[in-house]
Amino acid sequence: MTAIAQSLPAHVQTGALSIRNLSKTYPLKGRPVPVLQGIDLDIRPGEFVSILGASGCGKSTLLRLLVGLDPDYQGQILLDGQPLNGPGLERGIVFQDHRLFPWMTLQQNIALALKNHDLGTAQKQRLVDEHIALVGLRGYEQAYPHQLSGGMAQRGAIARALVNKPKVLLLDEPFGALDALTRVRLQQELQRIWVQERCTVIMVTHDIEEALYLGDRVIVMEANPGRIGEQVQLELAHPRQRDTALLFQHKQRLLEQLVGH
Repeated sequence: MTAIAQSLPAHVQTGALSIRNLSKTYPLKGRPVPVLQGIDLDIRPGEFVSILGASGCGKSTLLRLLVGLDPDYQGQILLDGQPLNGPGLERGIVFQDHRLFPWMTLQQNIALALKNHDLGTAQKQRLVDEHIALVGLRGYEQAYPHQLSGGMAQRGAIARALVNKPKVLLLDEPFGALDALTRVRLQQELQRIWVQERCTVIMVTHDIEEALYLGDRVIVMEANPGRIGEQVQLELAHPRQRDTALLFQHKQRLLEQLVGH
C-alpha cells in the first residue's frame, strides 16, 4: 500500500458511481434548453466505461457534472453511496489538452497535485517518482512541457491525475489532439496503466474503435436532449488485440448506427 493510500480514509467500496434521473438544462435566449435528460447509470468499481456519441449529445457535459465542475443539475450523482459535492481528490480528470503549467517541470507539475495532502516531502517525492515511472517518463523529470512531445505531455497529465490515487479517473477526449500513430500508442499505454491501477475509468470519445478497444462497456449517447441510447457489454479480457472479430462486428454496427443518426 502506498503512503497516500495509508493517509486517506478507508472505504468499503472504491469508485462505484450511481447516476439517478440526471438532467441538465442551459439557458438560451431566455428559455431553458435541455442538454441531458433522464440519465440513469450504474458503474462498478474498477470498470472502464467508454461514452460514445456525436458532437452535441452531452458527453462532455456529463463528465463536467461527474467531476463536480457544475452543481446546477437535476437528479442525483453518488460516489460510493455519497452525493458529490463539488470537485474532490477522489476524482481525477484529463482533458484533450494536457494543461501542464509551462513554467514548471514535469516533476513539479505532478507534485502540485499533492500540495494539499498531509504527507512528508519524502513520501510525496516517492509518489511522484512512482507515477512518472508508471507512464513511462522516467528520465524526463526535469523537462518542461515544451520539451515534451504531445503524447509525452499527455502521459504527464495522466500521471498528475493518478498521483492522488483517485477512485475515479475521468478522461475527456484524452487523445483527440494527437496524431493517429501517437494516439494508438497512448491507447495501449492507457490500457496497460488501467490494468495495473484498476481504478474506475470513464472516458468520453468520438472514436468508435478507441471506445471498444479500451472499454469494458460502451455507452452510446443520443442527442437533443442527451440520453443513453444503447449499452454494449464487452466480455473480453485485457490486454486486447485490435483485430478481434467481436470488436470488428461491434464497430461496424455502431458505425452504421451513429452515421445513420
